[in-house]
Amino acid sequence: MDSTLRIAIQTKGRLNEDSVGLIKETGIDLISGKRRLISAAKNFPMEVLYLRDDDIPQSVADGVADIGIVGLNEVAEKKQQVDVIKHLGFSKCRLSLAIPQSQVNEYEGPEWFNGKKIATSYPEILKDFLAEKKIDAEIHVITGSVEIAPGIGLADAIFDIVSSGSTLVSNRLKEVEAVMKSEAVLVANPKLSKEKQGILDELIFRIESVEMGKGKKYILLNAPNHKIDKIVEVLPGTTSPTVMPLAIEGWSSLHSVIDDNEFWEVIGNLKKNGAEGILVVPIEKMIL
Repeated sequence: MDSTLRIAIQTKGRLNEDSVGLIKETGIDLISGKRRLISAAKNFPMEVLYLRDDDIPQSVADGVADIGIVGLNEVAEKKQQVDVIKHLGFSKCRLSLAIPQSQVNEYEGPEWFNGKKIATSYPEILKDFLAEKKIDAEIHVITGSVEIAPGIGLADAIFDIVSSGSTLVSNRLKEVEAVMKSEAVLVANPKLSKEKQGILDELIFRIESVEMGKGKKYILLNAPNHKIDKIVEVLPGTTSPTVMPLAIEGWSSLHSVIDDNEFWEVIGNLKKNGAEGILVVPIEKMIL
């Protein structure tokens, strides 16, 4: 159906939760239900297909789904013909080589892996890295708990996803080489119809509006007119603060947007320069 855009997302886990959360933040209302493989949207021409994350790149390339949200690591591993449309900024991790902690003192660089056996669920990415570094190592493909391989004598090292690193520590492993950084990305079939491309453009517009609103606050304050120039100097904005006269002569209201990470510093400077009645409001979305 050319009038409906089909998006593939992971069946369960953190990536599923973040993907569904993003879709809902764009104002798209999904029909929910347990064990549902496909969810239609009530108010947007889109339906969601739930798949294993490693099946998403091929499903999008084959046209089973039009677009998908998947880790960049899976895109690199599967090497399917899909277009990476947008980096989404969540589910961040890295693919790294790790060795037993007992071997760390012997490690001086990637050449340590020459002649070693490396367990991984990402053989293609690892193969490319070893070829680039001219390293001759044996790749042992494992699906599941890769990190236990050195401990049971199945491999000398592992190549796997690392987030906090706590799993490595609990298995007495040490990360020694970060090969690639990954995060959730929006991918698309390169041959979308014009109609589906239009729906995708609208979805991207909504996503970007949600992203621009994250980590920002809308601020309103009152100030005497003779203090406005000084306040404007310390009050950041998307272009410049909005200034509106108040009913009280000689006073104005200023409106602007500030980042969370500079919030308290800005507030302090505003108070020093005569701002009063400061009101701070969370921002849900921003459209520029």
